[in-house]
Amino acid sequence: MTEPPTGCGLYAVLEAGDGAGERLAAALAAAELVAVLIAPAPGRNLGAEEAKPLLQRLRRAGITALILDDVELARALAADGVHLAARDDPKAAYRAAREALGDDRAVGVEAGISRHAAMVLAEAGADYVGFGAPPHLKDRDKARMRRGEMVEWWAPLFEVPCVAFDVETCEEAAALAAYGADFVAVTLPAGLAEAAAADLLARIARCLDEGWETP
Repeated sequence: MTEPPTGCGLYAVLEAGDGAGERLAAALAAAELVAVLIAPAPGRNLGAEEAKPLLQRLRRAGITALILDDVELARALAADGVHLAARDDPKAAYRAAREALGDDRAVGVEAGISRHAAMVLAEAGADYVGFGAPPHLKDRDKARMRRGEMVEWWAPLFEVPCVAFDVETCEEAAALAAYGADFVAVTLPAGLAEAAAADLLARIARCLDEGWETP
């Protein structure tokens, strides 16, 4: 077994849509989450009627609830903040979100694989920076390697927390925690069965608590 990673929290990305409430309930029962990012189902917009009951459930559970990219929706529903996906000018997007939401709500930003963007965001005041391995990239191994390199570079140098996104397995979670990720983010996609969502999060939570046996 590897040494148990310390100080790495579990963050979930919940895609809205049919069954989202049930997936969320299963996730909350399966693992201790530090934050949940509510995202639209692929090809759809996230509306208040979908997001509001999810936010209310998270508020009752005392878990940080974020909205993906939609600052106005986050403000209207009194979400705890927003997560901004990677974009060409992340600093401008961050500043606009901060101005709209104020200093008492969280604004996290995904920095892609740009060290410069990550540093600029940290200096600007982002609550966390994100490094991902987006599933649309064809070379999955390369994407994961770059994500790990970004986390490993960031963790010992900066106080601003980092979140490793697009984590799919126990091996990935344990490795990223060992690199120094403050949080690992697991996506619960629209259409994922409740039992599968619970099982995935429970397994990754155990890996973060206990470490993972590697070859």
